[in-house]
Amino acid sequence: MTKTAERTLHTPHCDGDVLSARFDIASRSSGEEPCGEDASRPAQMRRITAARLRYWGLAEMTDDVLLIVSELVTNAVLHSAGSQVSLEMAVREGYLRIAVSGDRPGRPEARNVGDDAEAGRGLMIVALLAQEHDGAWGVDDAGATTWCDLALPKERA
Repeated sequence: MTKTAERTLHTPHCDGDVLSARFDIASRSSGEEPCGEDASRPAQMRRITAARLRYWGLAEMTDDVLLIVSELVTNAVLHSAGSQVSLEMAVREGYLRIAVSGDRPGRPEARNVGDDAEAGRGLMIVALLAQEHDGAWGVDDAGATTWCDLALPKERA
């Protein structure tokens, strides 16, 4: 006789919980490509993010959140003056906030690019995903942090 154990997965209460990750990046000249380690940072941040979403019981948001994290971290690595980039995610009051900071203030803007363009769509993608999730995106007053808020799925909010 075989007995199958049933286990109920517990979804941790995550309101107010924060993920914070920070990494150094190498200084480089304007237009110079990031070194191999820096170029791998978006993939590392995606893995950390996916694990935290599972822990928070928000796995159904994984695809869209990973795309947003990838775009924001890539922009920070590419456009930072070199030093440090940080990723912070928090669940508060029915929203997931994703914030990526670099050390170079600026005013990133979503823009329309031509069909043949190989780059430049990242913030447009972030804006569309935020809108799809009843959220918003923006840049802090100093211009060094780009953030995105996504509404939690209704059963979690």
